[in-house]
Amino acid sequence: MSNFHAVSTQEFSSLFDRIGNDWMLITASDGERTNSMTASWGCFGILWNKPVAVCFIRPQRYTFEMTEKSDRLSLTFFTQEHRKALAYMGAHSGRDGDKYDATGLHINKDENGTPYPAEAHTVVLCKTLYAGRLQKDAFLDPEIIAKHYPADDYHQMYVCEIEQVLVRD
Repeated sequence: MSNFHAVSTQEFSSLFDRIGNDWMLITASDGERTNSMTASWGCFGILWNKPVAVCFIRPQRYTFEMTEKSDRLSLTFFTQEHRKALAYMGAHSGRDGDKYDATGLHINKDENGTPYPAEAHTVVLCKTLYAGRLQKDAFLDPEIIAKHYPADDYHQMYVCEIEQVLVRD
């Protein structure tokens, strides 16, 4: 974990910009394969008296397979110089080729085996606490379904305990 230092969750700010505008990568491994996907939806907060991150993955995504077979994942944020790599990660499937090779990114792992891209500026190392599928009948605003789920392919929601936040020196 060289070139990084740990910060408190309170120091990890500007979350709306980081998720919605800067994007993030969700990275998971099933022990043999590792994959990352670009995400622009997510939440950070306190739940069950723990600092948590909430991320959403559609079941057809390759990263979904990795996340379902592991209890750990990382959420990572990058500087603008990596924007092209993040766009590639969001537009291509790991089923079709090595996205790390194609983007020049590399995978590190923490002491728990949690994978994360070495080039990230900020790394949020997480342990999954809860997973559940969003349910059509639970939506109170039908416009959300029409706009985001016309194929009824509802995201799996993962609530993850933030175990450590690393920021590049």
